[in-house]
Amino acid sequence: MNKDLTPRFIVIALVLLWGIWSVWPTLKFQNLSEQERSSLSESGKLFELESKAIKQGLDLKGGMYIVLEVDIPTLIENIATNTDVRFENSMIEVRNDLKENPESDFFNLFSDISTKNELRLTRYFFDYGSNNQIIADALKTESEDAIDRVLEILQNRIDQFGVSEPTIQKQGSQRIIVELAGVQDSERARALLESTALLEFYIVKDVTSTNEIMLKIDDALKDNKELISELNTSENEISAMSDETVTGDETVSVGDLFGQPKIENDESADSLSKPAPQSNIVFDRPFSSMLRNLGNSIGVPEKNINNVKSIIDRPEVQSLLSNIGGEFLFGHKIEEFGLSNGGTEKMSELYLVEDQAELTGGVVEDAKANLGPQGSTSAGQPIVNLTMSTDGGRKWAIVTGSNIGRQVAIVLDKKVHMAPNIREKISGGGTLIEGFANIDEAKDIAIVLRAGALPAPVDIIEERVIGPSLGAESVRMGTLSVIVGLIAVLIFMVTYYKLAGVIANFALIWNIILVLAILASLNATLTLPGIAGLILTVGMSIDANVIIFERIREELKKGKGPKAAVDGGYQRALTTIIDANMTTVIAALVLWQFGTGPIKGFATVLFWGILISMFTSIFVTRTIFNFYTNRKKLSNLSI
Repeated sequence: MNKDLTPRFIVIALVLLWGIWSVWPTLKFQNLSEQERSSLSESGKLFELESKAIKQGLDLKGGMYIVLEVDIPTLIENIATNTDVRFENSMIEVRNDLKENPESDFFNLFSDISTKNELRLTRYFFDYGSNNQIIADALKTESEDAIDRVLEILQNRIDQFGVSEPTIQKQGSQRIIVELAGVQDSERARALLESTALLEFYIVKDVTSTNEIMLKIDDALKDNKELISELNTSENEISAMSDETVTGDETVSVGDLFGQPKIENDESADSLSKPAPQSNIVFDRPFSSMLRNLGNSIGVPEKNINNVKSIIDRPEVQSLLSNIGGEFLFGHKIEEFGLSNGGTEKMSELYLVEDQAELTGGVVEDAKANLGPQGSTSAGQPIVNLTMSTDGGRKWAIVTGSNIGRQVAIVLDKKVHMAPNIREKISGGGTLIEGFANIDEAKDIAIVLRAGALPAPVDIIEERVIGPSLGAESVRMGTLSVIVGLIAVLIFMVTYYKLAGVIANFALIWNIILVLAILASLNATLTLPGIAGLILTVGMSIDANVIIFERIREELKKGKGPKAAVDGGYQRALTTIIDANMTTVIAALVLWQFGTGPIKGFATVLFWGILISMFTSIFVTRTIFNFYTNRKKLSNLSI
């Protein structure tokens, strides 16, 4: 070997070895059998192998395609202050018009209806302007900012969720398109995207207040014959309260709902401790008859949940709650609870809490999912550890210190996740949430809390799940197209350029290996357009070699020897190759910068493919040609 070429061959060999080493995990992962996958998964090595493999986009791997719509009317309602019936009726009218004409502009409708109904928007949005038109324009700007924040928060959530190359882009004024490659758990993805992540901490009302409000609600409703009739004829037939209670409880009386001692000589309390005849219980206790005693909380049987919600929403009940400064909140899930007779019943917990939150999720600086430590009540169970800011930690210490012995409800999106008793003052700003079904649920909650709350609710208006079988078919057809195109090019080059064609083919295969190695190293995602970019790279790589070979032929026709012809051909072709390829590289950079999803995948493959093709055509093939032409007795060149 010519000593001058030794460093070149060392570079070529090292780069080739690196390319094969980078691509090998992808080849291994794609060819795993189900048995091998199961074995590696049990040993914990499957995830490690998958992380080194080239990721596949939605069109190759399957996944979810979701169209979200930001709920602008709800956003405006949340911004408004001092709302009244006139404002609420106007918003209902706007919503109805939007249902009839979905393409209508909300703010034009809002402005027109406000003017028609003689609403002074300064009453509800005094910080946004001095007249209706200015306020409407300011609210429109506010909504646009909110949508941008929604985009950013969703991006943060999905990034932490672990989806490779998700596509998140705005469509129109209030719609967002999300593509999640490889995600098949639609319920989990839906919850992650729609959750507003409103975290609040409420103090739970004491036993006396809870019992009193229940008696008052029963008294307020028991003379309402229309309501009683509705309850008796409801599809979810209400079961009369009996001695069937949660295991360990001896009574289901409202007066003893949390174990409160019976008050002597109190006729109402005494009557509550004695179960009423089944035929009269709905009439006497229209609200409490649908509840169960769960010890530290109230249970609502699944069949009664809708009726309980409708009663709580009634104006007279809301007025009673307002008078005591309280609010009813449901638990975040329906669970099975054991009964004293050995059976079970599905229920949701119900809590009476203060109407003002003591603390909100804005004070949370970090949230991490973990398993409860050994020796704790949550040992081995999924939990979320919260770390609060300095100001939040100080407020949390005051709240816990002044409410020792009471329950604090940890509320996410107006549903109680847990309501532990405060045993001591909590300093330092650290606390935890437990009660999750599994570690995935805990991780998702932690992601949502870290990423932040959505400034406006979002609704899923379109959802498609692309199955892995469809993705596998795309992979198969894409691979087939690459192979067919590659074979056709290889045959043509060998047929037309003979030995020079063999050298070009070696460089071409090397080019493909290096492109795939780059994708694996960058954790980039290969999409169907990316495969198209790979095929285009094949063409560009061959084009560069064709230009060089034709220039070499021209030099040979001038009567030059093989070595001189090769040197002259490469020298003359160099400028043309660089010009042609650099313009394509610039175009790829523009596509990568402004494109999204599949377009960005195409641009990534094209960019690296062009750079590598220049390297292989100018450096690799030149090295091989120089090695070949340096032989002393070489009199002609097979080209």
